[in-house]
Amino acid sequence: MRDSYDVVVVGGAVIGCAVAYYLTANPDFDGSVLVVERDPSFGRASTALSCSGIRTQFSNAVNVRISQYGAEVIRDFAEMAALGEDRPDLQFHQGGYLFLAASPEQERVLRENHEVQRRCGADVVLWNRDELAAAFPHLRVDDIRLASYGRSGEGWFDNTGMMAGFRAKARAQGADFVTDEVVAIGRGRGRVDSVTLASGATVRAGWVVNASGPRAALTARMAGLDLPVEPRKRTLFVFDCARSPEGSAAINQGRLPLMIDPSGVFCRPEGRYFLAGCRPDEDPVVDWDDFEPRHSEFEEKIWPMLAARSEGFEAIKVMNQWAGHYAYNTLDHNMILGAHPELGNFIFANGFSGHGLQQGPATGRGVSELVIYGGYRTLDLSEVGFERVLLSRPFLEKAII
Repeated sequence: MRDSYDVVVVGGAVIGCAVAYYLTANPDFDGSVLVVERDPSFGRASTALSCSGIRTQFSNAVNVRISQYGAEVIRDFAEMAALGEDRPDLQFHQGGYLFLAASPEQERVLRENHEVQRRCGADVVLWNRDELAAAFPHLRVDDIRLASYGRSGEGWFDNTGMMAGFRAKARAQGADFVTDEVVAIGRGRGRVDSVTLASGATVRAGWVVNASGPRAALTARMAGLDLPVEPRKRTLFVFDCARSPEGSAAINQGRLPLMIDPSGVFCRPEGRYFLAGCRPDEDPVVDWDDFEPRHSEFEEKIWPMLAARSEGFEAIKVMNQWAGHYAYNTLDHNMILGAHPELGNFIFANGFSGHGLQQGPATGRGVSELVIYGGYRTLDLSEVGFERVLLSRPFLEKAII
């Protein structure tokens, strides 16, 4: 590690690794990059604890296009991240997402969202009750008014594989990675100019990128800035079925999708098991180190809803559970990406509200363009810039799971 870098990235999970990869992969960038990560095991990183999904079914066009690019990266990742004969396979399961609507309001939202998705060219279809029942005969659908299904470009993949692939390739391209913690950020003349590490080292920085996940507000505070991002806990459960419905679909070679019930409960296949979760009825900010699963959510909410939806989910057994954190943007549930107007070389890449893994590739590319060119060259992400935070002007994403 040197005492000065052109770019210092605070946080080394998927966002930080993607930023380092895209910077060092660009022939127009000849600078130096340092990624600082406090926990090299990533045992509590949102990346590692997520349900690893990607979908185009969003309410904002920018989020649809971000995920369309993410799906391209997943498809081409073996070549992008290749190191010699090692070509990482992210094991993309294109099972699709299936949103179910049971109320007039839910139906209206699905139709509005679908119009946005259709204009972006997303491969999403709307089904009535009979079409839904024909595609997935294991479901009880008497209460369903409308379904939205992603036929391609949606599914789940190897979350830590993407992070590790970006990290290994960025390191091979010249980025430095250090296990340490940023404890202070220096400012001077309208810029950040250094970071101080827990080890005692001070590193001069031309740019600082905040990729700190749920701890992003702590990093921003070191630079004297406020950020509306806080940790919200989500518990995931892996369960086994006495009579699994996997393989019963009339489409997609029998594979079941990630289903989002009108109640907010979701589940998807996970190998021979299933993975399930839900948004808690009460969703308070939690302590940065609170990773205790909310065990009661399964018995009180998830299992009753799933059993009502499918006979295949009536007899199930929890095999594992864990809790992770959303980096929750309390303003509008959308990422905050871009420089602060008062500190032009401090870049936010925060507040993904559960979508950081699938939005990592577009975020890394976007940050690299801001650093190298001073503006976006590919996908315009200015709508999710920091200015809206200063103006308290939400850019709301309605399709939050």
